Amino acid sequence: MRSPLPAPRRRSFLAMTGVSAAAFAAGTGHAVAEEDAGGKVPADPFTLGVASGDPLPDGVVLWTRLAPVPLAADGHGGMPRRPFTVRYEVAEDEAFTRVVRRGQVLATPELAHSVHAEVHGLLPGREYFYRFRAGSELSPVGRTRTAPDPRTTPGVLRFATASCAAWYHGHFTAYRHMAQEDPDLVLFLGDYIYEYGITQANMWRQGVPLPGPEHAVEINTLEQHRLRYSLFKADPDLQAAHAAAPWLFTTDDHEVQNNHAGDWSETGVPPADFLRRRAVAYRAFYENLPLRSVMRPEGPDLALYRRYRWGRLAQIDMLDNRQYRDVYPAGQVIDDSPERHDPRRTILGARQEKWLYDGLGRSEAVWNLLGTGVVMAEIDRDTGPGHLYSNDMWDGFPANRDRLWSAFARHGIANPVALSGDIHRHVAAELKADWRDPGSRTVGTELVTGSIGSDGDGAETDATGRIWLANPHVKLYNARRGYLSCTLTPARLTSEFRTVAYVTRPGAPVATAARFVTEAGRPGLNREV
Repeated sequence: MRSPLPAPRRRSFLAMTGVSAAAFAAGTGHAVAEEDAGGKVPADPFTLGVASGDPLPDGVVLWTRLAPVPLAADGHGGMPRRPFTVRYEVAEDEAFTRVVRRGQVLATPELAHSVHAEVHGLLPGREYFYRFRAGSELSPVGRTRTAPDPRTTPGVLRFATASCAAWYHGHFTAYRHMAQEDPDLVLFLGDYIYEYGITQANMWRQGVPLPGPEHAVEINTLEQHRLRYSLFKADPDLQAAHAAAPWLFTTDDHEVQNNHAGDWSETGVPPADFLRRRAVAYRAFYENLPLRSVMRPEGPDLALYRRYRWGRLAQIDMLDNRQYRDVYPAGQVIDDSPERHDPRRTILGARQEKWLYDGLGRSEAVWNLLGTGVVMAEIDRDTGPGHLYSNDMWDGFPANRDRLWSAFARHGIANPVALSGDIHRHVAAELKADWRDPGSRTVGTELVTGSIGSDGDGAETDATGRIWLANPHVKLYNARRGYLSCTLTPARLTSEFRTVAYVTRPGAPVATAARFVTEAGRPGLNREV
């Protein structure tokens, strides 16, 4: 059925969703914030914690959101509908005896009283501590780090990757263990929230009451998205992970709707209506994460793909696999049809492809990391003589993948590493020049992180394990919950697949399911554990 509403122009969504450029500027520090705006602040407004992100050599983004009643059904977190002044401090020590930056921003009701303080003037490659004050209320302390001087080659980068955090499927124990490892950086690879209604049928997190009826519906309004983020972000383990290190982000599908592609909805929502849904989803995404103003949404458009540099050690390209992808050609799982190989098909879109290939051509980094929401390696799901692929992964876009391989070769990219999520399983794979020939050249390495909570406790393997491992370039398949912990040096990448044995109840210890080493100049996987 066609939408009864005309398809709006994309830029008109900014006005349609009710947020002004001035509100964005006030929350970042780009505009002068009024002194002591708002009057008395409700008690305990920092229930959603603090976070930092987008580290540059001279600064970071600092985030918080005022929400004294985080689960208020209207999505406003119990805040009065007026702006409030929020002050921040950045210090060289946790006791704040050596404060190096102070400032103030405005938390406005238009952006759910979130702030995104963009701090500059810091030194490269340094650890800092930060906190916020609203009225007489003081936030928890967060730790962050600036990126190194771009002219230097750091000796080490310690980072973690995570994805797929269905709060209702289990406790966020993996986030707690990740925080305790004190990483320099966290890459989040999609499905920060889930849009499904939370009911007795899918509420597997033990020891926590079932949320109220306002949580039992699939979310599609701005208020519902705000409330869903509040539910997830009130978790203390997620807050600990955010407070431990700066984060980088991409999305997958569940931030908006399962399996969506561009303006296409798997439930048949007309494109104009679906773009409205995407607009509110992206606005709530911005409100609740430490993103720069250059990533602010403009209606249904979110400037998500971004490039980061960790000195000359690593270039990190965070990719967007959803906004610009072509629709599924013939269902989500198909055989090896000519339609699948259409050379025009793209998962990234023409503009993002050009941006990526041009950036690889200019890279001076030892390692080139690609943060992608879905699996890049080819996975043939037919263990017999036939071939069967999932169109939801890069397998649905083999021509786009071939163009990426050509860019690696053209620019002499010796150490590409794909970092992905989505499948709720830990997978390590070698990226091959010819998928049908196991002895062909290894183009790069892929490390797929399992889910933080999605799918409950999991197991060492499951029914699809034999399918994945039947592909000879797949070197690990593990169906436990967890995250990926990596140590990167100029000589090697050490990747540890960290797992917890259960998440439906809290307190699981962490273990290393496997450890691999990838040597610089020699793409592939050498298993140590």
